[in-house]
Order: sequence, then C-alpha cells, then structure tokens
Amino acid sequence: MRNSLKRRGVLRCTAAIGLALGLGGVAATAQAEGDPVRAIELHSRTQAANPQQYQAAELIAQIWGDLGLDVSVNALPNTQLSDVVWYNRDTWDVTMWQMVGRPERSDPDEFVYNLFHSSTAPTGYNFVGWTNDEYDKIAEEQRLVIDPDKRLELITKAQELVNENQPYAFLVYPTKVFAFDKTVFDETTVTEQPGLGIKNFHTFTDITPLGEQTDLIMNSSNELNALNPFYISGASDSWMTELIWDRMMRIGSDGLPKPWAAETVEWNDDGTVLTMTLRDGMTWHDGEPVTVEDVVFSFTAPQQDMVAPMYQPFVSGITSIETPDDKTVVMTLDKPNAAFETSTLSKLNLVPKHVWGPIIDGLAEGESAESVLEETRIGSGPFKFDRWATQQEVVLDANPDHWAAPKIDRLILRVVLNVEAALGMLRSGEMNFMSDYTGDPQLLIEAADADGDLAVVESVDIGFQYVAFNARRAPFDDPAFRKALSTAINRELIRKAAWNGFAQTANSHVSPALSYWHATSTDDMETGMDLAKQMLSDAGYTIVDGKLHYPDGVTDQYAD
Repeated sequence: MRNSLKRRGVLRCTAAIGLALGLGGVAATAQAEGDPVRAIELHSRTQAANPQQYQAAELIAQIWGDLGLDVSVNALPNTQLSDVVWYNRDTWDVTMWQMVGRPERSDPDEFVYNLFHSSTAPTGYNFVGWTNDEYDKIAEEQRLVIDPDKRLELITKAQELVNENQPYAFLVYPTKVFAFDKTVFDETTVTEQPGLGIKNFHTFTDITPLGEQTDLIMNSSNELNALNPFYISGASDSWMTELIWDRMMRIGSDGLPKPWAAETVEWNDDGTVLTMTLRDGMTWHDGEPVTVEDVVFSFTAPQQDMVAPMYQPFVSGITSIETPDDKTVVMTLDKPNAAFETSTLSKLNLVPKHVWGPIIDGLAEGESAESVLEETRIGSGPFKFDRWATQQEVVLDANPDHWAAPKIDRLILRVVLNVEAALGMLRSGEMNFMSDYTGDPQLLIEAADADGDLAVVESVDIGFQYVAFNARRAPFDDPAFRKALSTAINRELIRKAAWNGFAQTANSHVSPALSYWHATSTDDMETGMDLAKQMLSDAGYTIVDGKLHYPDGVTDQYAD
C-alpha cells in the first residue's frame, strides 16, 4: 500500500511538472493559480444494482484523480439518486446517468430537443442545466422540417454542437442482453424491435405461452418511483405505464409510429392540423367509456404550469383541440412538427378525466401531478393494474376486453437489485424473462449454453450511458473544464472493463441504433490524459502539489 501511494504521489508530481513544461518539454510561462478545485462527489447507482455503471464510476474517479482532482464515488439506490439529481438541481456536481431505450425515442427529437433545450432546464429533461442559444434554434428548427434529408442536416449540427461543448461525457451505447425461457414461451411470438431489443410493448402483448405457465415473470434492477400517467422517472416506470395506459399512436415493431387508440390519423397539407378518429368500443378499466373529452383532457392537462413538467414540452405546440363529434379529435399546432407523431402522440398516455380531473383541480399551490399516488391506476390499456408492493413487485392482469388482448394471463415485474440473484432466479425458473440485466453479459450467455432452455437476444440500445456535468455550478459551467474531463476518459477502457465489451463507445445523444440520424462525425473523439492536461493548461488551470487549481483570480464559491 505504501509503495502504491508513493507511486501515485510521483505520478501527480510528474503531472504537475508536465503542465508547467508543456507537452513539448519546453518551459512554459509560469501561471499563477486561483483556488484549488474542491473535492468532487461523483454519484452512481450501487455496485449490486448496476455493477457496470458503478465500475465505470470508479474508473473515472481514478482517471480524474490523475488530473489533480479529489473525486469520491457516492453510490445510491435509484430512488435516492433520482431525488438528488432530478429534484435538487443546484446541489450536486456530477453524476453517472443513463437514458434508456423507449419506443418514442425512435425519433431523435426525444433526445435532440428535450435533453438540451433551455426550456426544459428548470424542471424537465435538461437536468444538467446546459443552455446554448445556437442549440435552441437548431432544436426548434429540426421540428419544423418535414423533409428527412434537410432535417438530418440539422440533427447532425445538433450532435456536433453537443460534441463541442460536452455537457455530458458520453460513455457507451450498451448492447442490451435479454433472455427468456423458450420452454415456457413460443420463440416465434417474441418481437425484436430496433433499439429496444425484445423488451418492448409488442412482445408483452403477443408473447404466447406453450403450456400451463401463463404468467410472464420479469425483473427490474431499479426500484420503481411511480406508476403515474403524468410522470416517468426511469425505465421500470416506463415499461409499466405503457401497458396500463393507451396512447393515440404506438411505435410499431419497425420503429415507426402507427395508429393505436386512434384508428386513423390524417394531416392537412401544411402539417399543422391533424384529424384523429377514436377507436370504437374503448373502455377504461373501471368500465367507463373512453371519450373524446378524455383525449382532450390528456393533452391539455399537461399544458398547465406545474401539472406535468416532464410532458409539458411535448404539448406546448398544440394551440387548440376540437371535438366536432363523439369520434373525432382535431388538433391544431402552432407550426409543423416532424416528430409529433412519435414524440407526442406515441408518448402521452390517455388519462380518464373522471379520475384525474378532480385530482388536478385539488392540487395545492406548487404541487404537480407527478407527486400524486393514484390508488386505482385506471387506464384503458391491454393490462390492468393489480398491485404494487414497493421495492418488491408489480403485478398486472391481462385485459381480455382490449382489442389487443395479451396472450399471457399476468405480467409480474419483480424488483431484484442484485444482478447475481436475478441470474439465479432465471436459471431456477423463479423468473422466465430476463428484461433488465446489468451484469456481465458473457455470464448470461454461458448460463444459456449450459441450461439449454434459455434463448438470449442481443441488441444495441437507443439509449446511452454517460457522465452528467451540472452546468449550473463551477467548474462544470466552464466548457473547457468539461471537455478536458471528458477527453481524459478512455472510452475503450470503459467499454471493455465496465461493460465487458458488450457496448459501443459513445459521443452523441443520437444512438447508432438510429442509423439514419446518427452523426458519424462525432464518433472519433480524440481522448487521452496528455491532451486533457494540455486543455486544462490552455484554459488557465494549474496543478500545484498534485492538486488542480482554478485559473488565476478564480475563487471556488462552492468550497466548504
């Protein structure tokens, strides 16, 4: 231990000398230093729940230590991590985070607009608080361009601008590995959807049992935060809500939006007015009919301030909704929106007005619908809510009256925070669908080979793993600092060591799973410790006695 500490001290001294001398070894002009950069806390999921993310955090902390930073990893359960990052946006510095694959993210607008547009910074997806006027204009304009090739030019510019500013240090696009018991389910009825794999809406409605076992028992490595049609805080919440609540359109197995609760969706010539015909015979799970008034409520309630901040950006462009008869809904937009069918009609849940109208009317000042714990959770979807045992399981019953009635009787989601325990449950038959595996994929593949009854499916995710810098707080409000820290991270090391090679290195918020939209120009980000140190030196930062200091005259207002 003593030798390793001495060696680390030598390395840090060497780093300081390197900054003073410059990369070429020629003495550079001495720089006066500002305050030392305070100790940094890097938040992460716990090792047991998400070993890949935790190991990546540990590696990154070591890498940044070689830049003269004092970095500690603070591992938290998912609910606590979400509370710190999402609801206390001014209090943290940097966190491991992930964007997961969801159907509505098959169009890049879900990430291009909502992740970084300034309007979503106070309460929405832009929790890092990075704002850029040029980016705002691009994100807005790409929604207006219907021609795919012209829209691609704008989305490429958006990716390149993010690359220049590094509000995130993108790490990998994971190769998701799923498994199911092929002696329980007919393999031909499992759907693989681009960017999502076999964990998707169509699999859960179409998968067909082969025998007496008619329950699909799946897992989540995250505790659920909510089952609320106006709020999704993570992947597990998303999987359940899309099964309980219907949507006007759904993303098909080909990744394109298709009419769902709306039998038809028709646009006028300039793309600002759409007419939808509501499907016949739809009922809520309490037996009440689904009406056009419910549809209007589902899209207008989130427009109100602080009712549903997460969904407000997706409905802000709707200027009016009319119902000329009891089957027809006519929406008018303030301008064309190329992503509207995917990002809004395929995203927003249809909500019963007779249930949620009184709830929203009764919200206290400053309270949003996101915090409501609805007891009954009434939707109109192919599955009905049965029960939720917090931190244990969620049970959904098939809705036999739905036009797309599931072939299984129940869907059971079990919260299993330990990866090894989840694998053991799959092999023992306690679980028959591995829907959330965050361990070493090779172990799952080897288990399938040994057991003979498991089918394994790999798929590159629409989502990505990344390090989120809080741009509200120094030094992370400095683009040069962010870019240097991102540059120091060896993505190939992270891909191999943390994800065991089951991932692609990342540097964009548009995954290569969306091959048409992904900007390959961002793929070849140059990284390396020497380059990162030079970037810090060029920006005026110095290393003194192994400790990174701000540029001359800069004080750290957040230091203890």
